[in-house]
Amino acid sequence: MRGGVKAFVLPVAALLATVTPAFAQDYDVVIRGGTVYDGSDTPGRVADVAIKGDRIALVGTVPAGVTARTTIDAKGRIVAPGFIDPHSHAAPNIQTAKLAAALPMLHQGITTLLINPDGGGPADLTQQIADLRTNIPGVNVIPLIGHNAVREAVMGNANRKATAGEQARMEGLVTTAMRAGAWGLSDGPFYIPAKYSDTAEIVGLAKAAARFPHAVYISHIRDEGNYDIGVVAAVDEVIAVSRAAKIPGVVTHIKVLGPQVWGKSADVIARIEAARAEGLSIWADQYPYAASGSSLMAALVPGWAQEGGASALAKRLEDTAQRARIRAEMVPNLVRRGGAGALMIRRFAPDPSLEGKRLDAIAAAMKLDPLDAAIDMLRRGGAPTISFNMSEGDVEAFMRQPWTMTSTDGGLPEFGKTSEHPRAYGAFPRKLRNYVLDKPVIPMAQAIHAATGLTAQVFAIPDRGMLRPGAFADVIVFDSAKVRDTATYEQPHAYAVGMEHVFVNGRAAIADGKPVAERHGRILLRTP
Repeated sequence: MRGGVKAFVLPVAALLATVTPAFAQDYDVVIRGGTVYDGSDTPGRVADVAIKGDRIALVGTVPAGVTARTTIDAKGRIVAPGFIDPHSHAAPNIQTAKLAAALPMLHQGITTLLINPDGGGPADLTQQIADLRTNIPGVNVIPLIGHNAVREAVMGNANRKATAGEQARMEGLVTTAMRAGAWGLSDGPFYIPAKYSDTAEIVGLAKAAARFPHAVYISHIRDEGNYDIGVVAAVDEVIAVSRAAKIPGVVTHIKVLGPQVWGKSADVIARIEAARAEGLSIWADQYPYAASGSSLMAALVPGWAQEGGASALAKRLEDTAQRARIRAEMVPNLVRRGGAGALMIRRFAPDPSLEGKRLDAIAAAMKLDPLDAAIDMLRRGGAPTISFNMSEGDVEAFMRQPWTMTSTDGGLPEFGKTSEHPRAYGAFPRKLRNYVLDKPVIPMAQAIHAATGLTAQVFAIPDRGMLRPGAFADVIVFDSAKVRDTATYEQPHAYAVGMEHVFVNGRAAIADGKPVAERHGRILLRTP
């Protein structure tokens, strides 16, 4: 009889442990009854999500008897993976104790971001990585190595092609950075000094990166309008680099910039589709605004006059003949940017009263022609700008593509200090509000996929961007009725709303809509 009881009890216990392991343990967090979008571009479904430690333990039904340290009633809310920003200018500020919390990102639902875009950042990642380890960030951070950074380290701002020796040194810096943990090569041939490179130079650097598994090449293309080679040819250059280096290529913050090229989105899309049909891994990311961010120098000054940077330009502008030549070549560039009324000054240290004003208004106050007002500011160091020069139709056309990720291209400003592009505070919620909920350009599943699973796939970020057991517990809970950006061009320092809960590596970063003091982000370095 005793043996019979044992024979009956043991299989039942084993069965319970196998089928309903939830009864055997408590969870740290249980999110009940939300509409779960798992990041895979599939429709949402009502389900529970359980978190244990830094991982997702269950997506499905959490039995009623299970206990948890934190239980969230998510009925009527959307539960999704934390958003991943593939193009962030958070560095170097995120490396500081003062701004490491990354609150503008967390309020958007961003839990992971990639830094050093547009070819920027340091040529040696050692100090940046050390800073991030010292000042633990509020979000996960992934470093890239920038073409502009390594070129400047080797060649300064010289307007010429690299010698064989210089090319080898630049490739060596890329290799060193990849060994240190960089995830790929970022480029910005629209900006100096990479503006002075040719495609062969870029291919060599991309090949150096591509020797490491899952490396990616991401580029602020050489021309987003019709400055020189044109936007279509500039996209072709990314495709050519991807083909030659055998590396995935990303056209970052994809756009067609300036009234002269509005409608060219169709040509760009066709080029990318053809490359993908060829078997190449070509992607794009996009911020959901019709205004871009740049600088007076990059937007208006001819490339030859930018050699040496802002101080060298200022000296050229003191020379009457050079100033006349530069001014003449700035005329069509101002037209490309949509005119003086389309350029807003973001920061100008010599006269902060100009911040947030349009160039035409500044010129009127100075009693100068807008070009002469711009030259006056360039002589005093220049200024970052916002330019209102995109077509909403093109923005929506790129957004609809299944290969387009969501990004911010935003910095990490000190709250309330200087004028900013509102994308720093609002890009991801703006896309949800303006292009999913209010005007359904794309469905919610695609929008969440473009912000999560797709980005994790493109950059081969393991165990992130998806809600599934075993994945890292980067999880957001938001109210679709309330989610929106509140930052505007005139009042950019305003946190997005609607994110009620944000978890980073299983720990609360935002709880009931309010930030938590502790920071739980990690620096994610590429592993072999």
